[in-house]
Amino acid sequence: MTVKRIITACLVLSLLSLASSAFAQAGGKGRGMGGWGMGTKFQRMYNPATVETISGTVESVNKVAPMKGMSYGIHLLVKTDKETIPVHLGPAWYMDKLGTKIEKGDKVEVKGSRVTMSGKPVIIAAEVIKDGSTVRLRDEKGIPVWAGRKGK
Repeated sequence: MTVKRIITACLVLSLLSLASSAFAQAGGKGRGMGGWGMGTKFQRMYNPATVETISGTVESVNKVAPMKGMSYGIHLLVKTDKETIPVHLGPAWYMDKLGTKIEKGDKVEVKGSRVTMSGKPVIIAAEVIKDGSTVRLRDEKGIPVWAGRKGK
């Protein structure tokens, strides 16, 4: 091998090492998930003690960043017999992968944790049922399915 090839190989290996290190760090504590991963303030808001199920009609579907510094997520406004309440489903990048479309006018059943954000009630969804099809977003502890097995 020539000196030039050895130097090139060392540079490539160094760059690969840096890239893999960056990807590994992205998986820890929710970094790299736009604030939607494990250990983030938003994920810790989910409270299994406040889980309830609501049924209603979707009034709107929007992309919203639930907290400062988070990437956009899918946010529903659901009108029930008692109230109209915001429902946070999950990160837009994950919801787009699922292929289940939820649109204005859809009848849904949402199971999730009722919490307070900015002084107002919202539901962080664990699952949504539409037309008999269930979309699971979090387990019974509130661990997001997109976070893989981290934290289990």
